[in-house]
Amino acid sequence: MPSVPDQLAELPYAHLLIPHTGPLRRDERYDTVHFDGSAPAGPELAGPANGATFLECAFTGVELSGTKFRQARFNEVWVQGSRWIAVDCAETEWQDAGFVGTVLAGLTCYGSAVRRVVFRQCKLEAVNLRGATLRDVVFEDCLLRDVDFGDAKLTEVSFPGSTLEEVRLAGATLRQVDLRGAARLGLADGPNGLRGAVLSTVQLFELAPQFAQALGITVKD
Repeated sequence: MPSVPDQLAELPYAHLLIPHTGPLRRDERYDTVHFDGSAPAGPELAGPANGATFLECAFTGVELSGTKFRQARFNEVWVQGSRWIAVDCAETEWQDAGFVGTVLAGLTCYGSAVRRVVFRQCKLEAVNLRGATLRDVVFEDCLLRDVDFGDAKLTEVSFPGSTLEEVRLAGATLRQVDLRGAARLGLADGPNGLRGAVLSTVQLFELAPQFAQALGITVKD
């Protein structure tokens, strides 16, 4: 599991961070910048920041609504205690990033590349990850509700302690996707898309009626 700290001071680049000033800009490069929602004036994050690059940046207590990050790149970024609502993250690239105690709702993330990213104690609701590529990603103690992985490619993805509700996997390609630690498996498409996943025996029994229905099997005692 990728290592992600819970506190800002634990970041290896914490001592280099500088406060963000001014609006977000397209194609801008943000290097060791701290976007802090608790700052006296608060950061101006209306955007758009399409095509921008964020390197070793931190977002703490930040509320984003409708901000545009399309085709932006996030490398070694840490997001804590924030709310990202209806944010456009389509075709973005994420690598070595961490989300801690953050709400992500109504996000557009289709076609994105997500690598070595940890979501810890986060709430993801109505997040569109269709056609995205996820590799070495961990959803730890999260709530995933109405998250769409349709036609996505998931490799070495795990869900320890997470609750899945109305999650869609139809058309997805799964390789070493570990669902055994999930607290609940609520799959909108039933067993469709589970090829390549690892399930526990208990989960297999819980999904048995859906497998039978998908195969046209009637079970009677």
